[in-house]
Amino acid sequence: MSTVPNGEPLTIVRLANFVTPVSGGLRTALRHLGAGYRAAGHRPVLIVPGERRNEEETEQGLVVTLPGTPLPASGGYRLLTDRRAVSAELTRLSPDRLEVSDRTTLRWTGGWARRHGVRSVMVSHESATGLLRTWGLPGPLAGGAADRLNAATSRAYDSVLCTTDWAASEFRRIGAPNLVRAPLGVDLDALRPLPRADRASERARYAAPDEVLLVLCSRLSAEKRPERAIEALAALRAGLLPAVLVVAGTGPLRERLAAKAARLRVPVRFLGHLSGREAVARLLGCADVVLAPGPVETFGLAAMEALACGTPVAVSRASALPGLVGLAGVAADDSGSGFASAVRQLLDRPEDARRTAARARAERYGWPAAVAAFLAAHGARNPGAVEEGRNEHARHWS
Repeated sequence: MSTVPNGEPLTIVRLANFVTPVSGGLRTALRHLGAGYRAAGHRPVLIVPGERRNEEETEQGLVVTLPGTPLPASGGYRLLTDRRAVSAELTRLSPDRLEVSDRTTLRWTGGWARRHGVRSVMVSHESATGLLRTWGLPGPLAGGAADRLNAATSRAYDSVLCTTDWAASEFRRIGAPNLVRAPLGVDLDALRPLPRADRASERARYAAPDEVLLVLCSRLSAEKRPERAIEALAALRAGLLPAVLVVAGTGPLRERLAAKAARLRVPVRFLGHLSGREAVARLLGCADVVLAPGPVETFGLAAMEALACGTPVAVSRASALPGLVGLAGVAADDSGSGFASAVRQLLDRPEDARRTAARARAERYGWPAAVAAFLAAHGARNPGAVEEGRNEHARHWS
């Protein structure tokens, strides 16, 4: 394994699939981490798939787009499937560290890193067991297949980084010896509670004063379970609670969801993709409750962004989110009635108290601590890191 003199800047090359200009959590996380690496004096490079080759210097460092293979019925995702092209790009960039955010189609890059003496980290952004169950594999089969996948991932990389204990549990189950824990973060500066007057003005765009405003900010794909939000709305209105739902995001289920809303005769407004942090912050900040129904979320950036905006969240009991949101949210059973019950529990709390609790919870998860933990996993310098944060958020389990 090649070494870099202690304290020297590192070229940290990051590889990711499932990223598009309108995708959500992963794209946001990559941007903030890259910007943090760059601010710490390193040279971050991000390689992602796209329609054609491109290079661009950005706030998160150099972004290299390589031609990717379209993934059918995914709503625009592409995959880096040309191993020769990816290998050539890695050789050209000569990384000191490799960080990979896809443990399925890109797992082979761990072997490339080992052959070239490059220290490597695989970031687990999802539960393999949960995803396999979402795709229809029965529980025992999903668990066994996930164990085999995760064991292969652990062998392929120097470290496997998980962002929550919940995500790490499936690696602990197989006794992975190279497990690292580091959180993600939320932009606490760009995402803040709206002043009361602004909140009322923004809210009036979507709901009447006597209506409950629910918001779903999510990619509209099967693993996110967006249909639960519409089912929850129907259950609330059947219980005579005058609620409306606003959906921000795109994805392959868009038309199916619109048809479901029409069939159930419930008021759902689809905004599509919102560009810009300000538009997202204003929508999340004016909602009464934000819904996060995805059962395989390992960090749930949209839910954390809602908390940063002072809005409580109803989250899937099956995901990592109950432990992250704490008393700033309510864990719901994976059904429309389950989420309707969670919404009612949140609305029973005084508004000022629930909004204060939401913001306070989000403030535990700033990006500086996340960047420090990721850099610690890379063995990289971070002049701005607080040692306590490094010890708390990046450690190997034995």
